[in-house]
Order: sequence, then C-alpha cells, then structure tokens
Amino acid sequence: MSSSATAPPTDGRRTAAAARRRKREAEIIAATRELFDRAGVRDAQIDQIARAVGVNRAIVYRHFTGKEELFALTLVQYLDELKAALESADAAGNDAADRLTRITTAFVDYGIAHPAFVDCAQTLMRRTGPELLEEMSESAVFRLGRAISGCLAVLGAALEAGVESGEFEVDDPTLLANTLYASGLGALQLARVGILVKEAAPGIPTVGEISPEQVRDYLVASALALATRH
Repeated sequence: MSSSATAPPTDGRRTAAAARRRKREAEIIAATRELFDRAGVRDAQIDQIARAVGVNRAIVYRHFTGKEELFALTLVQYLDELKAALESADAAGNDAADRLTRITTAFVDYGIAHPAFVDCAQTLMRRTGPELLEEMSESAVFRLGRAISGCLAVLGAALEAGVESGEFEVDDPTLLANTLYASGLGALQLARVGILVKEAAPGIPTVGEISPEQVRDYLVASALALATRH
C-alpha cells in the first residue's frame, strides 16, 4: 500500500478549518475593539459585535466561552500595543529614574488615549482568579497572562536595573511593578472623570478639578518615591 493511501485524508481539511476559525476569531476581536473604542466597554453588546462581523451571536459563543473571554482577548490587543509603547519609552531612557519616568509617562499617555483599555482592564480585575479560570479557556487565560506579564516585565526590568545600580531601593520589583500597574489604572479613571472630592468644611463635601497632566505627574512622582524610599 502506498504512503499516500495511508496518510490521514482529513489533514488538509483540518488545517483549512483551523485557519478559518482563527480568521473568524480575529474578525470578532477586531469588531469588539472597534466597538470598545467607539462606544465604550459598558455599552458593548454581543449582538452588536455579531452584526458587525455578519454572524449571529451563537457563532460568537462558538468561538469564545463567554463575554469575559472575548473581552479578555480584546484586552490582549491593547496590552500588546501598550507593551510596544513601554519598550519604546524605555529605549530612550538613561539612568534608572529617567527610565521609570518615561515608562510611567508612556503608560499614562496610552491609558488617556485609550479609555476603553482602562475600562476593559478594570472590568476583568473585578473578577477573582478562580472566577476567570472558570469562565475562560486555559488558552485565553494564558494569552491574557502573557500580555500582562509582558508589560510588567518592561517595568520590572527598569526597577531591577535601578536596584543593581544602587539608585532604587526595592525589596520586590515584581510586586512593585504589579502595584504600580493596578494603582495606575485607578488613577487613569480619576483622570478620565476629572473631579476631586474633598471636604470644604467638616461634613460638607465639595468638588474640584484634576487634569490628566496632574494625574500623570502624580503617578510619576509616586513611582519614583516608591522606588527610591530610604
């Protein structure tokens, strides 16, 4: 019997089907990203995404385990762009303080330019790890984790370099990088709202304004202070 007769006849069809599946997944993620950027995360509906791709919602759920997984993989797109922005900023840095300043500034600038990134990241951070593992496939969790860790690695490397040079005093650069990322998302929301709440007198609230530039300066100063504590 010839080798061609014994070869699996479905290999070609399986490869083509896998390619079609990847293409459809990419189309759905692209439509989700476009909707996020245009209308925001809160108003994004699966039906709208399906219509943009030209399919029904059942097809969307055939490719993704649920809304959380689709949102997570859309966040991966943002994170990949953010990583590129952080790497570009880091490449222009000199000493450790300058690197940290540039990386933090790039993070804030990206978040201000892409408010849907902040919303999407915060939405997923409200879920616990076990919840995400239950609601998302292992592959999606891995892709999300890789995207987040890629961004944190840029920040972590700058912190570690500062420790090695003696400019920074950081016991756990990984913990500080994670903390700066999480707190930075919260501060970006503050920049988006643009309002500070304070007491004008005991028990009497009042509001003031805060600009994105003020938030950027605060986050840079905070990062440097946490890295150079003595």
